[in-house]
Amino acid sequence: MAGLRILITAGPTREHLDTVRFISNPSSGKMGYALAEAARDRGHRVTLVSGPVVLDPPAGVRVIRVTSAAEMAAASRKGFAACDVAIFTAAVSDYRPVRRLPRKAPKRKRAVTVRLEPTEDIAAALGRAKGTRLTVAFAFEDHDGRAHAEAKMLDKNADAIVLNGPANVGSDRAKVEVLVRGGRWQRWPAGGKRQIAERLMQLVERLHSRPA
Repeated sequence: MAGLRILITAGPTREHLDTVRFISNPSSGKMGYALAEAARDRGHRVTLVSGPVVLDPPAGVRVIRVTSAAEMAAASRKGFAACDVAIFTAAVSDYRPVRRLPRKAPKRKRAVTVRLEPTEDIAAALGRAKGTRLTVAFAFEDHDGRAHAEAKMLDKNADAIVLNGPANVGSDRAKVEVLVRGGRWQRWPAGGKRQIAERLMQLVERLHSRPA
């Protein structure tokens, strides 16, 4: 098939409390980066929107580095306008502080209350405006995984969703389950993240080539 234009989000976001402290999560970005490399090697044009990770940028892939959920949303929205497929692997922070202090706050000898507000659900927002684009979402769950993932697939208007869990975080290996809209859950064999990425890219190509 002709090369697709693929947008991939990867890694965590950081939501700053002040100039040095932030809320984040342990996402390594390895799955998203493996997908970017697999897509590139299969002849696709890839834009990778990456949160803060310690991975080297994949050669031949356009990498846009961001920090916060708002920055990731803005970069993803721009990349989405010119893509055929979007794969949302990033572990975007669900909340951010209502107020970011302009300097490091001193440590206090009492409890501190921090007000949080929800961040934008990037996959859901873009899913509502997808048109003919193909979108794949990821669901990170530690209980009732399939039920939560199915709800997320509908909420994000995704064509498929990949369910993963805490055991995959930071590892070079992964164990996932995949659901295509209208289909049944598939439990894929555990393997290296590059191996999982190759299989997911094959699925993406099949889904994109299906008659409308």
